[in-house]
Amino acid sequence: MMAFNLHSVWAIYKFEVARFGRTVLTSLITPVITTSLYFIVFGSAIGSRMTEIGGIPYGAFIVPGLMMLTMFTESIFNASFGIYMPKWSGTIYELLSAPVSAFETVVAYVGAAATKSIVIASIIFATAHLFVDVQVAHPLAMMAFMLLMAVTFCLFGFILGIWAQSFEQLQVVPMLVVMPMTFLGGAFYSIDMLPAAWRTVTLFNPVVYLISGFRWTFFGKGDVAIEISLAAVFAFLLICLAVVGWMFRTGYRLKN
Repeated sequence: MMAFNLHSVWAIYKFEVARFGRTVLTSLITPVITTSLYFIVFGSAIGSRMTEIGGIPYGAFIVPGLMMLTMFTESIFNASFGIYMPKWSGTIYELLSAPVSAFETVVAYVGAAATKSIVIASIIFATAHLFVDVQVAHPLAMMAFMLLMAVTFCLFGFILGIWAQSFEQLQVVPMLVVMPMTFLGGAFYSIDMLPAAWRTVTLFNPVVYLISGFRWTFFGKGDVAIEISLAAVFAFLLICLAVVGWMFRTGYRLKN
């Protein structure tokens, strides 16, 4: 059994993180500005008319949803772009022929993308404190959920990066699927506010369970039970792991 090649994993991880470092100013300023705009728009326009949701101040209520929205998009973009560029440039063949296993490759790329996503989500959390007082009921659970979500969606992004054959395909799923599902998944409202028929339809949106679980770590309550949210996250994680394993085993869009 081949030992875990920590040196190779660290080399790939460091290279990917360095790419983030070259645009660190933009990468850090963008979430601060975006978060501020969300609070100005949602906090002023909506918060003035809807001060609380379930006993939680509206400004604080949208913080978990805003963090999840950013983590979804950043995780998918960073991981998909990271593996797509070697495919696009042709250097993927050097990686595949190197003494680096599929598991080590995934750990390095997904680990780097997850690191960037968590850093940006943490910046959003810190920026939110400039506008509202946000108390976290379960801080350890919140950090664990952030890590779990970052890894899961980075794996999903990794799959998209292998599947995509153009920069247009690289962006179509995050923009046309993930983003709308996030906005319709209770990121900025509670699904209990919806009419019964629409609430039933919304429960078929898997993002509902992810946002609800993360919101539970903040306030001790969510739209669905925390056990169901965790089950949904782990189910999605296992599906992504299975798909990545199949891609490397068959060489799908990697070796041709």
